[in-house]
Amino acid sequence: MTRKLRLGVIGAGLKAAEYAESWVKMPEIEFAALADTTAASRQRLIEVCLAAGAPEPKSFEDYRQMLAECRGELDIVYVSTPHAFHAEQATAVAEAGLDLFLEKPMVTTVTEAERLIAAQKKSGVTIVTAFQGGLSPLVLDTRRRALAGEFGALIAISGMIWESWSSNYDGHWKQQPDISGGGFMFDTGAHMMNTVCLLANSDFASVSAYMDNHGKQVDIATAVSARLKNGALVTLTAAGEGPPGCASYITFFYSKAIVRIDAWGGWREISVGRTAEPREEAEILGNPMKNFLAIREGKMENSGSVEMGLRFARLWDAIKESAAADGASVRIVAQ
Repeated sequence: MTRKLRLGVIGAGLKAAEYAESWVKMPEIEFAALADTTAASRQRLIEVCLAAGAPEPKSFEDYRQMLAECRGELDIVYVSTPHAFHAEQATAVAEAGLDLFLEKPMVTTVTEAERLIAAQKKSGVTIVTAFQGGLSPLVLDTRRRALAGEFGALIAISGMIWESWSSNYDGHWKQQPDISGGGFMFDTGAHMMNTVCLLANSDFASVSAYMDNHGKQVDIATAVSARLKNGALVTLTAAGEGPPGCASYITFFYSKAIVRIDAWGGWREISVGRTAEPREEAEILGNPMKNFLAIREGKMENSGSVEMGLRFARLWDAIKESAAADGASVRIVAQ
């Protein structure tokens, strides 16, 4: 019988508890340890394990103590904490020599991304960022077909995403800039940015952006106009104020086809010539741990790699810099 993979959790909030409901039933996984600064969150995750008949994981208030004491008792770590903590915690996990499944976004700045990449290269661990779109079969199939040249040359990309985010998260940590790393564009909008980064098959060359906080401490609405290094043009719009709901539409204009897809990979429409194929739909991933394990075993492309996270970070840093300069164009120079 194959030994179960021993899982450590950093950040036992609602997302971790939600995933734990299915992960604890996986024959490959055993919750070995967890760390969270809030006792109630730790207890909630422990109760999920006990309710499933699984052993009680060790519990820590400080993730550093968990890594120090349990390093030899863990195989993989899942990090699900506010955005601003990702870089420090992810780097610590990589330095401990443990494979990492990291909630989105990977980090908040290019500097943090480069530090994490250095730690990953030194230790050789697997790091995957948990974007549903990046793990979606429709997104990955689109990427495969685009790279094979089926759609022709990429001409332009138009993306939009909206949600009643301003009211949904009023008073939430996501609207506190010191721990959120940004507002709507960096939270829900990160799904759109990541899917664009993944399917563009190119880094960004220059970016111009505007933001409006609509009375909040963080951005609520963002408009981006950009050029990719491969020459394609990109426009992105994020609106975090509006009626109840959430949706996204991203259109990729190629020389031979037009591909429409949502940020999470839930649906796709392809038009070739005058022929529009029927809409394809896929269930948005409810258990991305299966994909992480497939990537870890080399059975699936790592579409949430640290290199992809760096492309995303360069775009986000450029958006912030341009918006702070009232839309002035920012050139992205990769080191």
